[in-house]
Amino acid sequence: MLKIETIQAEDLVARHMRPGLPLLSILHGIQAEAGYVPPAVIGSLAQALNLSRAEVYGFITYYPHFRTAPAAPVVIQVCRAEACQSMGAEALAQHIERRTGCRFAEHAAVEHGSPSSGATQAQVSLEPVYCLGLCALSPVMTINQRVHARVTPQKFDALLAGVLSSPAPLSPSLKPSHAAESLSAAGETA
Repeated sequence: MLKIETIQAEDLVARHMRPGLPLLSILHGIQAEAGYVPPAVIGSLAQALNLSRAEVYGFITYYPHFRTAPAAPVVIQVCRAEACQSMGAEALAQHIERRTGCRFAEHAAVEHGSPSSGATQAQVSLEPVYCLGLCALSPVMTINQRVHARVTPQKFDALLAGVLSSPAPLSPSLKPSHAAESLSAAGETA
């Protein structure tokens, strides 16, 4: 993740500003580049778009997709929509909370699946997401933007162990998001 200073924030905003481009699109671009929407960009965005800082901040905090701080190295998103719920997503979500030691929208230090009390930086973030578009393959989740379908607690445990045992999990902003490649690599088809 990038650490954003005020001067860098202005450059970040300038790179994503286009005439007529709405705030939502600009925020998506900033988060895609930086991994989060740094609070330092709020003033520059407000000035560039002739909005108040409160309006920009309100917009960022209204949409749960936007982060105002860097994400943990491992970001787990579980679909909480009705189709996935009907196929066991709620039980899967509870299992994931127990396994990682944190709750949705919180962060936890996890070392090979067990909460680590002495760690200073969160290793796992849990985020709800409402429909990943693979309802026929539910329950569906992502780990660092890589889509996984028909996830069971056992499959989740194997996926998490694999991510945690890799030398350096890629941060969510640097990992490619290609659902078809992820599903075919996992031997799953739509």
